[in-house]
Amino acid sequence: MIKFLLDYSSGVPVYRQIIDQIRFGIASGQLKLGEQLPTVRALAVELKVNLNTVSKAYKELEIKNILETQQGTGTFINAIEPVVPEKEREDKLKEICTQFSSVAFSYGFSLDDVIQELKNIETF
Repeated sequence: MIKFLLDYSSGVPVYRQIIDQIRFGIASGQLKLGEQLPTVRALAVELKVNLNTVSKAYKELEIKNILETQQGTGTFINAIEPVVPEKEREDKLKEICTQFSSVAFSYGFSLDDVIQELKNIETF
């Protein structure tokens, strides 16, 4: 199970942060296919957010066939490995790079500094 962390100063809606963290959890192997997620109520209480916020995130992931809700049992990572459309992947990478470079440049790092550090990072 992953630990959800919200950043209210990021400008990214909370429901979107939940979606992104679930997707990252699946991609990184922290969430396994078929694994049960917390109930909407339990996650809303844990994150101190409105039930509708968590419900909206879960519903969007269900529409994309990433989550599956079984009435009376719970919400699970869909057993079918999700395929992220290429356009969505490109858009997400662009968003990540924009946010990342904004922070890096505000600290005075050059593009060469950033590229060198990215080359040094070990992938998981």
